[in-house]
Amino acid sequence: MPDGLAVRAAGAEDADAIDAVIRAAFAGTQYGYQGEGELVRMIEADGDALVSLVAEQGGEIVGHVLFSRMAVNADGRTVAAAGLAPVSVTPARQGRGIGDALIRAGLDALREQGVVMSFVLGHADYYSRLGYSPGLAARFVSPFSGPHFMAMMLDSAAEWPQGGRADYAPAFGRLG
Repeated sequence: MPDGLAVRAAGAEDADAIDAVIRAAFAGTQYGYQGEGELVRMIEADGDALVSLVAEQGGEIVGHVLFSRMAVNADGRTVAAAGLAPVSVTPARQGRGIGDALIRAGLDALREQGVVMSFVLGHADYYSRLGYSPGLAARFVSPFSGPHFMAMMLDSAAEWPQGGRADYAPAFGRLG
C-alpha cells in the first residue's frame, strides 16, 4: 500500500468528496465523465452497494471503489456475486497503487461477506493483474459480454462454473 494511504469504509459524509474524485478521474479518460457519480448514488439508494471504500492520503479523499450486488446464476444455482464499478483515483495520484489498494481491500471485504464471484468491465491488462479473467466471464451471458468483461472467483481454489447468467444491479440499466 502506498505510504500514508489509509483505506476505510465510505460514509454518508464522504458523498461530495467521492463525487469530486469520480468526476475528476473520469473527465480525464478517453470516454469522459458519463454519470458514474450518479450511478454510485443510485446503487446506494437502491440498497445494492455491498462495499464502498475510500482512500485517504494527506487528510483528503483521493480514491473510491464500489462493489454492488449482482444477480448471477451459475450452473443452475444462484451465486452471491458483486460487480466492481466504478473505481476512481484523482488524476494527480493515479499510477501509484491507490486503485490496486482499494480493489484488493474491497475484494477482501467481499470474501468476508461470503461473496463467491466478482465481475468487472474494464481493461484486461489492468484487471487481470488483480485476478480477473476474461475466460471466466465468457462463460456467462450478460448485457456486458465481450472482451472487456471479466470475472474472478473470490476463493482461488474454487472450481470455475461452467456457465450461467450475470446481471449488474438495476441502476446500471437506468444510467443515461
